[in-house]
Amino acid sequence: MSEFAARRLMMVDTQVRPSDVTKYPIIEAMLTVPREVYVPSARREAAYVGENLELSRNRVILEARTLAKLLDAMDLRTGEVVLDVGCALGYSSAVLASMTDAVIAVEDEEFASEAERNLAAEGVDNAVVVAGPLAQGAAKQAPYDAIVIEGGVQQVPQALIDQLKEGGRIGAIFMDGALGTVRVGHKINGQMNWRFAFNASAPVLPGFAEVKSFAL
Repeated sequence: MSEFAARRLMMVDTQVRPSDVTKYPIIEAMLTVPREVYVPSARREAAYVGENLELSRNRVILEARTLAKLLDAMDLRTGEVVLDVGCALGYSSAVLASMTDAVIAVEDEEFASEAERNLAAEGVDNAVVVAGPLAQGAAKQAPYDAIVIEGGVQQVPQALIDQLKEGGRIGAIFMDGALGTVRVGHKINGQMNWRFAFNASAPVLPGFAEVKSFAL
């Protein structure tokens, strides 16, 4: 077993399984997708550390525990088409691609081309990366069965809700100051119904901060 494969196994055994993640497709994906490929080359040694991996200001690769529990709470299934908002360098999209039918990833220009290269190099042929503002999603490929937001939010933009199928769900980390709660929302009659899943935190993504209205 290679050193990184051993670290993957340890990540699953110490970060994922103890967090009550038991769905086989998630465990399998986390054991097989090489996380070290999808982090900046200078940070490869930190790829399997049990915390968010900082990419730039306001951007992180979610720790394995948070991603695994989020996907577990969303109950993703084969045959579904998923929008991956903020895929960073492609790790989350590679994990999702092994569990679902197709993944459309949206990412800023800063990271999109590298994410695309990483996914292509790893032979992930059912995930495509769309470059553009995260909050706008990828309307051309909509509607989606599920939308995964890979970072903190204070509010979910209406543009993303509009791209979700009726009966579909969104998973996101809602931040209130330094504290965050992961919630899964189901779209029922065009409205989002949110339920608490677990606690986690991540920086609020660009375009997902609450717009404060000022009263005169």
